[in-house]
Formats: sequence, C-alpha cells, structure tokens
Amino acid sequence: MFSNLLLLWSLSHDLYITGGTFFAPKQFWNNQNLSSVPLDLDVRLRRLDLSNNFIRQLHTLALPYLEQLDLSNNQLDLISDEAFENLARLEHLNLSRNGLNINAGSNSKALQSLGSLRSLDISRNGLSNDAVQLYLRRKSSLDQLKMTGNALTRLSHTLFRENIHLRTITIDDNLISEIAPGTFEPLSQLETLNLAKNNLGHICDFKLYQVKYLNLSRNSVEFFVTRENQHSYSLEILDLSYNKLLYFPIVPKKNHLKYLYLQNNMLGALGSEAAMVSEANSLYNEIVRENVAMKNNLHAIWRQMPLFYIDLSYNHFTSFPLETLSLLSSLESLHFSHNCLQSIDWNIRNYSDSGLIRQLSFHSLKHLNLQSNALVYISPHFLKALTQIETLNLQENFMQPCASAGNFISSLSTQQTILSTSCAAFGQLRTLKHLNLRENNIKILQLNTFLRTSLVSLNLAKNQDMEMHEGALDGVQATLQSLIISEINMSSSHLSLPCMPALTQLNISNNRLDKMPNTLNCSLLKEIDIRNNAFRTLNHSLIHTLSKNLTVMFISGNNFNCCDSSWLKTLNEMKIKLPDISRTKCFTSDQNVMMTEYLKSPSSYCLLHKEAQEVNFGQMIVIVIFLSVLLTVLIMFSRKLCNIQKSFMV
Repeated sequence: MFSNLLLLWSLSHDLYITGGTFFAPKQFWNNQNLSSVPLDLDVRLRRLDLSNNFIRQLHTLALPYLEQLDLSNNQLDLISDEAFENLARLEHLNLSRNGLNINAGSNSKALQSLGSLRSLDISRNGLSNDAVQLYLRRKSSLDQLKMTGNALTRLSHTLFRENIHLRTITIDDNLISEIAPGTFEPLSQLETLNLAKNNLGHICDFKLYQVKYLNLSRNSVEFFVTRENQHSYSLEILDLSYNKLLYFPIVPKKNHLKYLYLQNNMLGALGSEAAMVSEANSLYNEIVRENVAMKNNLHAIWRQMPLFYIDLSYNHFTSFPLETLSLLSSLESLHFSHNCLQSIDWNIRNYSDSGLIRQLSFHSLKHLNLQSNALVYISPHFLKALTQIETLNLQENFMQPCASAGNFISSLSTQQTILSTSCAAFGQLRTLKHLNLRENNIKILQLNTFLRTSLVSLNLAKNQDMEMHEGALDGVQATLQSLIISEINMSSSHLSLPCMPALTQLNISNNRLDKMPNTLNCSLLKEIDIRNNAFRTLNHSLIHTLSKNLTVMFISGNNFNCCDSSWLKTLNEMKIKLPDISRTKCFTSDQNVMMTEYLKSPSSYCLLHKEAQEVNFGQMIVIVIFLSVLLTVLIMFSRKLCNIQKSFMV
C-alpha cells in the first residue's frame, strides 16, 4: 500500500524510481528571463532545459545523472573549466545561438571533460575554422554534430580526427568553399552529411563510400564527378538542388542511389540532350585525365542507377532528354515542371534502315509532372512509352486532348503524320488514374476523350469557355472518383454529366450554373463544391438523395432564395458540414440576409411568402368565381347603360 502511494506521489511530481532511488526526469526553465543557472536544481535531473534566457556565464553544474542539457539561445560566452566535470552521464548538449566565438580557447577546454557526449549542437555561434577545431577535441564518442550558421570557410583534413564515430554531420549555412582531401574519408560510420548553403563550386572526386544521404543544395556547384572505380557506394539520397549544374552528375558506378534532387539548376542551358551528354563526358575525361577513346561514361553509369525518384523542375530544358532518362529502369517518379518545353518530340538517335522508329520505354514510370512548361505537342510515341503511368500533371500548358481513343499510334505511318497531330491521345494511357489538365486553354472535350484509360481523378479547371461534349466522359464513368470543372464560365445548359456511381468528389465552383445535373443522384458523393455560381435554389429531391453519403458541401457566393430553401433544412437535418455557411447570403422579398441569420428565425423572414403558399385550391376557386360574377355584373351594367343612352337619343 505504501509503495503504491509512493509511486503515485512520484508521478505527480514528475519523478520516477529506479533501484530505490528517486530521479527527476526533467525540468523546464526555458523562457524565464534567467541571467544565471538556478541554484536549487534537483541533483537527480535527467533532462534540463535552460534555453531562451540571458545566461552569459556557466559555472559548475553538480548534476551527476543529467543526460540532456539545452542552453541554446542564451548569451553564453564564458564557461568555467569545471562547468561540466560533474556531468559524467551527459550525452546530448545544445549550445546553439550563443557567443562561443568569444573565449573559444578556454570555453573549449570545459567541453573536453564530456567523455560520454554523443550529440553536440554549436550552431550559430560565429565560430571560425580554428575555433571549431578546438571545440571538437577529445570527443571520441560523438555521433551527431551540428554546426549550422557559423563562419567556417574551409574544412581541414584534421578537423574530425578525434571524432571518428560520427554518423551525422550538419554544417549547412556557412561559407565553406574548400574541403581538403581526406576530411571525411576516415569517418567510417558517417551516414548523413549536410553541406547545404555554402560556397562549394564543384565536386571532382567523390569518395565517401559510407555516406547514405548527402545534401549539397544551395551551393554554387557546376559539376559533380566521380572517378570510375570498383568500390561500392552506400549513397541513397543526393541533393544537388539550387546550384549551377550544367550537366547531369556522374555519380559512382556502383551505387544505391534512389532519390536525386536536381531542381533549380541550369540543366538544359547547353541546348540539346546530345550536346549536354557530350560535354559531360568530355569534362569527365579531362578531370580523370583519360587518354582512351571517348566513351559515354554518363550513360554507362546512369544505366546502372537504381533511381526511384528524380526532380528536374525549374531548369532550362527546351527538349526532353529522352535517351538519358529512359536508361533509368527503376524510375517511378519524375518531376519536370517549370522548364521551357514546347513539345516532346521523338528525336532519338540510331534509326534503322527500315525506316521504323526506334521505341524506348519508361517501364517503371508511374508519376510524371510536366506542369508549367509551354507544351503544345506530345509525341504519341512518348505516350506509348509510358506503359505504367498512373499520374500525369499537365497543368498550365497548351495541350488539346484528341477526340476518340482508338489505336491511334498504329494509324500513323510516318513521322510527318505524327508531327501534324497537335492533340494528345490520352486513350493510349491504359494505366492512367490521375490526370491534371488545369489551365490548358482547352476549347472542346470531344466524344470518348478518355476512353480506355483508368481515370480516378480528372482536373479540367480554368479552361475558360471550354465546351464539353455529352459523351466526353464516356468510358470513365465507372472509375472516376474526383472531378473538377471549376472556373470554366460554364452554364447549366452546357454541363452534361453521365451517371458516375464511383464519384465521391465534385467541384463545379466559379461557373454560371443555376441547376445541378440530375444524373448526380446515382453518385456516392461525399464532397461537393458549388461556390460562386448562379444558384437560387437546389433540387430538394436530389439533395435528399445525395445527403445519404454527403459529408461536406461548399455553397457560398450564390444568390439563394431564403424562402425556397427546403434543401438547406435537409442538409442540416443530415448534419452535413457547410464550412462556408457564415459567408453565404440569401434574399427575401425585401432584403438580402446572411444565411446564418435567416436560419435563426426562418418564419419571420418568410411569413408573407409562407402565407402566399398556404392559399389552397378551394380558396382559388372562390376567388375565380367571385371575379367571374363581378365581371358578369359589369358587362350587364355596361349593356344596360348603353341601351339607356340609345333610347335617350331617340
């Protein structure tokens, strides 16, 4: 009984018991405007957070069980020699955002007593090359080191000689322009190296066999070359984004590379694919000083890469590098958005004497992003090569879909015939599930545009004044789950949708619609967006049917009739979410009101309307009879008056 009470007491005081000893696992003194370390700290502490204060000096800490200490974002510039002597168990130390560049010699001595330290963060201390070397002395157990935002300009080959167990090094946002040979090679356990945001200009001979993740983004790298050797490299992720690359990187021949980030470079600036590949191979031969016959090192190496993902967006490509990218037999995701493509032609080398066009294939490619180029043409041969494509993003281009989706490619006998066809035959893409054609200036969707695809989602938004054939969606009614037809300026008379039993999301916002298609009653819609149209009311029967599956509906920006809103009552009764109802207006016979105000007292706003509706058929008959009798009396009276006038005249 006593032990149970003791346990409850210890838990309520953020303590725990081990071997009969009480330990205070953690204490938080962050953001307390402290100018010094509190004197009454519990000696049993395991974790201590003193971050975001104004501590300038650090004296002896008698905390023998402390494992984690956070002193980040203070004004610390003086650490006594004995400060850490009693912290035998300290494994994680955060000293970032202080003034450790001052008194670096004496301060660094204090850290030399931390023999068990595994993680050290000395970021943003204004540390120079020499100062960093002082702080890294006698840190043989260190496996994580962070030095972001200092003043390092060069990494010497002796920098990490006492930290050979490092697994993760982060030295981003410095001024490093040179790395001495042999700096990282002795670190046999190094797996993650982050050198982003520095001034590195090139990588001439990459030798880090053990590194799995290498971040060189936001430098000034113009080329990345690895000498050919028989070593196996562990590299899985290489980030070379935001550099000045003119060529594809020549990576290790034996590698495990899965993710390659090359966005925001100057790739493609040399013109054609052939020119870029040739220049890259010439550069390789110059660097390694090979005097043998020219060979295509780039393609030889890329053919062996097990690459899964590559990002080539925001570069300068004017032509699609078909041959190079088709070598990547494992590639599943390709980002090629925001380049300068106007067409994807099938200009590949080595045509046979028979006149037949050589066919390449992207056997594994599932996701292709071509957004924000200037595409007006995609070769049918390229589409045919996408044998496993599932997601195709063509947003912000000028692509026009072809009419029907028959065996388009077989009907084209010559390359000249192909070039004369400016539309895209999406029917070739049998595996296609997600297609984004937003903002392509599409003029018309013809019959069977997407026949033989496996479309699950289709985005046709922002194709101003697009006409939609009644059978445009034939062939995908059974599979389509998400459809976006917003911002087209379409009226209800031009919106014809088939019965789509799988449809769960529909966006028809920002048009001129005043009526929802009745064919929606066979859809299992969960989300509908009808914002910014011309609806005055909604079909109550349709809404009642849809509400059985509906969860969310957006309705603002219409001109609803408050007194013809039985559909709204149904939505409320079925507890359908209306996230924008507070911004939705409706009108009565004499005013416009917010829908939320109307719902508070519907009868007071629609009393006259209701009374008018309550006029029954019998009352109508009485009124008609009364008017008929009155009209008869008036006619008889007028005739009698006319006879009197005639007799008077006689």
